[in-house]
Amino acid sequence: MDINKKPNISNTTVSLYWKCQLIGWSIVSVYWAYTVYTRDNYGIFYTLLNYVLDISIGIFLTHMYRRFALKAKWSSLPIKKLLIRLVPTILLLAVLYVLINNLKWHAYWTLIAGEDKNLWESIIYWDPILLTGLRLMSIWILAYHLYHYYQKEVVTAKENAQLSLIAKQAQLDNLSAQLNPHFLFNSLNSIKSLVIENPNVARRAIDLLSDLLRSSLYEKDKGLISIKNELALVYDYIELEKMRFEERLQLKTNIDNDLINYKIPTLSIQLLVENAIKHGIDLKVDGGIVFLEVKKKLSYIHITAENPGVINQHKSVGLGLKNLKKRLEIQYKGDASFSLTAKENGLVCAEIIIPMHINHE
Repeated sequence: MDINKKPNISNTTVSLYWKCQLIGWSIVSVYWAYTVYTRDNYGIFYTLLNYVLDISIGIFLTHMYRRFALKAKWSSLPIKKLLIRLVPTILLLAVLYVLINNLKWHAYWTLIAGEDKNLWESIIYWDPILLTGLRLMSIWILAYHLYHYYQKEVVTAKENAQLSLIAKQAQLDNLSAQLNPHFLFNSLNSIKSLVIENPNVARRAIDLLSDLLRSSLYEKDKGLISIKNELALVYDYIELEKMRFEERLQLKTNIDNDLINYKIPTLSIQLLVENAIKHGIDLKVDGGIVFLEVKKKLSYIHITAENPGVINQHKSVGLGLKNLKKRLEIQYKGDASFSLTAKENGLVCAEIIIPMHINHE
């Protein structure tokens, strides 16, 4: 069997349509078969013949309507416009149902039973067959259009879901594309300052940056990264930055080992540390300590990075942090958060809060 071969949906739909036609009209026609057999004494053969003709009449009229509706594209019309067209159509089909059944009835009684029946009187006979025709045609047409309306809604919902996923992925890709050059730019600036001052250290920094980029680009394809692997990137980044800052940069960590296999957005912790160095340590003559903590509070993972510094209220949040906030909002549908706050002891705290119930180890 060719697994790449797609099933023919159109043939499946047509097959279902004919099954419903045969089953539906067969069930409906049982009543009339019983009536002519018990009331009009048609006999077994003519009862069966009448039964087949009733099924054929119902299928013929409704199938002709289906062909017309498909050609006129009535299923794509708004409900109000469709209903305006359906009322006279049901009346017309009911009248045709009456005429065809009356001709069938007249043919039986004149040609087979041998009775003298007036053709005109047979044709205009309407009670109760007109009401039956109105009821049957109304039920069939409404069921037909309700089914297509449901199918249309299902298809629309699927298309909207696909568009939403595509838009979501495109937005995530765009944000990631902005984020990695941001990281690369800052790292290259660090290396540039070492090229003349200490070429050997600069070469080591280039090797380290190469490893960092290789790891980050590999994990980028996944969108999420384990805290353990993210921390490995952070430690490499700190080593890279310490080549420039030397003793002015220190990193202290408090990591809950039970959380290291949980997934978080790629480069999120690295961005917190990078921001702490750029807007905190780099602005201090004596440098300082970046304190990184990953811990659990209730059902959330709290990731914090503290550094000495102040928050400039007149300066907007940088591109990297803006992107991080958007990525968290998209990835966790508003259930995750990012905050940047100033503490009384001259520290700035950046915090990411991620729900554990939609994380997977």
